[in-house]
Amino acid sequence: MNNRERILACLNYQPYDRLPVVHFGFWGETWKKWEQNGELTAECRELYHARQPAAELAKCLGFDCGYADDTLLSPNIGLTPPFETKVLRNNSDGSYDALNAQGVVVRKCKGVISIPAEVDHVLKDRVSWEKEFLPRLQFHPDRVNRAPAGGESFGKMPFAEAAGKLREEERNYLYGLHCGSLIGVVRDYLGVENLAYLQVDDEPLFDEIIDTVAGLCFQCVRTALGSGVKFDYAHFWEDICFKNGPLISPGVFARKIGPYYKRITGLLREHGVDLVSLDCDGLVDALIPAWFENGVNTMFPIEVGTWNASIAPWRKKYGKALRGVGGMNKTVFARDRRAVDDEIERLKPLVALGGYLPCPDHRIPPDAKFDLVRYYCRRMQD
Repeated sequence: MNNRERILACLNYQPYDRLPVVHFGFWGETWKKWEQNGELTAECRELYHARQPAAELAKCLGFDCGYADDTLLSPNIGLTPPFETKVLRNNSDGSYDALNAQGVVVRKCKGVISIPAEVDHVLKDRVSWEKEFLPRLQFHPDRVNRAPAGGESFGKMPFAEAAGKLREEERNYLYGLHCGSLIGVVRDYLGVENLAYLQVDDEPLFDEIIDTVAGLCFQCVRTALGSGVKFDYAHFWEDICFKNGPLISPGVFARKIGPYYKRITGLLREHGVDLVSLDCDGLVDALIPAWFENGVNTMFPIEVGTWNASIAPWRKKYGKALRGVGGMNKTVFARDRRAVDDEIERLKPLVALGGYLPCPDHRIPPDAKFDLVRYYCRRMQD
């Protein structure tokens, strides 16, 4: 069996020869640290200096492939054109405030690699929406007719050409369609606090923003599906939760966002795309009902975090129709082999449930030890 066949068999409760070993990417600083420490093998060092993509680097560790990173077609559902990025002011403490491509003023500090603090947002009211954002969120076929994101298999060829190739060749990797974000990107534009206020202060504007963003996603999905490519799965991104739960009321989410999910997932299933996964960080439990009832059936990356997320309680509540990818506690990579062995033993009964594929839960960080990641891959291969 090849990687595509293994992953599809695993998620569809079918027999497979061995469990595919998948990853969800790495921090850039992780490879840099391994290189500086002299931990990379000769093969990995050669790939690293040749600036090979993360997918190729991961193979030298023992991973089969990535999930939701490799060969995922991602139509452009963002602001077009984006805002011009520029530094607005330098601060006395050495930090500086800059406008990013999404119209958010962020504060950046030298040497800090975490997500920068948000200081201000261009989107504040109907005036700024109609002047700066609505024109940038209109559909055009060029949003889809471009190279696949990360497209190692297709280089820089436009999607129209890649689509023809995909129709012709038998591939041994998953090919997915990114369906965009229906609320996470709105949270980016507004900020968490403004998102909360807008629902009360100007509900019609809130509804219009959601309708515009979701409508753009639908049109991009419909155009991509019309190409004739047979996608193996579809994928959404939201990041609308944090460690204590959702950043939006579950009731508001179900009422205002849920129907747009149903519209897109219905279209996907008309084209034979039955696996629909969703990337949302944080404690997602309160939003799963709305996603599940509206066509999302694969949760990802199941962040273990401080709340010990797991496929087990979700499977008990929602049944076999709810699948999962992720849920492997990546923090063991900073410890020792015993910790890795214990984590693999913890995962075994979850894998036995079926419809579940273990994956380090979110980007392998710089504290991970190169040899421990390789050890994990060998153990999982076995």
